[in-house]
Amino acid sequence: MHVPDGFINAPVSAVAGVVAAGAVAVSLRGARRELDEKTAPLAGLVAAFIFAVQMLNFPVATGTSGHLLGGALAAILVGPWTGVLCVAVVLLMQGILFADGGLTALGVNITVMGVVTVVVAYALFRGLVLVLPRTRRSVTAASFVAALVSVPASAAAFTLIYAIGGTTDVPISKVLTAMVGVHFLIGVGEAVITMLTVGAVIAVRPDLVFGARGLTTPLKLRVDGELVDAQAPAAAPAAGGSPRKLWIGGVVTALVLAGFVSFYASASPDGLEKVAADKGIDAKVEEHAAAGSPLADYGVKDVSNARLSGGLAGVIGVGVTLAVGTGAFWVVRRRRTHQEAAAA
Repeated sequence: MHVPDGFINAPVSAVAGVVAAGAVAVSLRGARRELDEKTAPLAGLVAAFIFAVQMLNFPVATGTSGHLLGGALAAILVGPWTGVLCVAVVLLMQGILFADGGLTALGVNITVMGVVTVVVAYALFRGLVLVLPRTRRSVTAASFVAALVSVPASAAAFTLIYAIGGTTDVPISKVLTAMVGVHFLIGVGEAVITMLTVGAVIAVRPDLVFGARGLTTPLKLRVDGELVDAQAPAAAPAAGGSPRKLWIGGVVTALVLAGFVSFYASASPDGLEKVAADKGIDAKVEEHAAAGSPLADYGVKDVSNARLSGGLAGVIGVGVTLAVGTGAFWVVRRRRTHQEAAAA
């Protein structure tokens, strides 16, 4: 759901930019509390993984596709403040390098795809975790529901922004119905991807999942010769160990997805593109300022083989996103360390 230049007028785009910048600034402060020795090394990986999976458009209806937004996944894995920053890094790299999502619409995209998805998903996730049994299965189930709801919520947020600053005269009720309808279907795909990813990480390193902290797991006690359930703090495998194996596995997975699997992604327009074409809200769309980028449209300029061009672009995107994200989160983590040292 990358909003291009020309969908939203300049004044509203500017306001959205201010809102997004404020959200990023607040998230930078909040992320200092989340980025500890466990989550900091994984935050850059989460951003790179979201970039890779966003290249995998999946069909959701006739002539329509969707892709992961990633806000719910990031918030659950590394925390809501860090989650906003992860999505912002992805959107920035996509806009600058790949001409995906307008540069003047960057604030709109961060607000809609980053802030709204994270806030809605994490609030719902925490509420569900509080009322469900505190088990790993409950975390994965809550992640499914949170991710599912976050996508149509994001579509509704875009519609609200379009109602205020849209550049074409289209009945908003029709846009809302179409956007929420198709993005509910996309939300199902988002929910499955989020649930599977969260479940996979919990299975090997539950201590690294921000949203799973404090879980309990049933243990057995022998009472009068019989085994009965007891509650005790969950024992995380290698809880104090290095996340290096998980990090390497995640990087390899992201590279394979972006460099190879992405070639088989659906070529149909995504939900926003389809609604825009059907309802006429793309009448004043503008050419992307980075349309001449050597990586525009997720291909490498002057590489004629489509499979090789797309694969190389994906690998480059994962690498750059990983480097930028890891560097940014390392700086945030270092500032927290310095603050703790000063306080001591």
